[in-house]
Amino acid sequence: MKQLFFIFSFLAFGAMAALAQHTNGPVMTFEKTTHDFGMMDKNADGLHKFKFTNQGNEPLIIKSGKASCACVKVTYPQEPIMPGETAYIDATYDTNRVGPFNKWITLTTNETPDTHTLIVKGEVKAPPTQESGPNSNGGLNGGN
Repeated sequence: MKQLFFIFSFLAFGAMAALAQHTNGPVMTFEKTTHDFGMMDKNADGLHKFKFTNQGNEPLIIKSGKASCACVKVTYPQEPIMPGETAYIDATYDTNRVGPFNKWITLTTNETPDTHTLIVKGEVKAPPTQESGPNSNGGLNGGN
């Protein structure tokens, strides 16, 4: 009975030790992967900076960053992010486009698996329109 207990204890300890080992390679960890701008004015600042850290033990390399449409510009670090370092992915939505939006960005890195998805969403409201009526011509009254 003691031998059986010893064998099970040894196997359990070995399994816990295997789980406790750190993953080799880079590990990109984001503070958040979705940003909701909420309601925005047309032509407002549509920039959000996604903060991330390389929590792995090797340099992190971002190979590409592609948005789901041309209405989102993506900027990412071109140099390797060393273990423990923090950096940012800039996502800029074109707020000249009125209406709701829900766009994603796909990052390809040297990790395994090698992709991450970020989301920007919100709604750009139309600017107020001028009322049309008899006095909407800047104070001019018809011709006399």
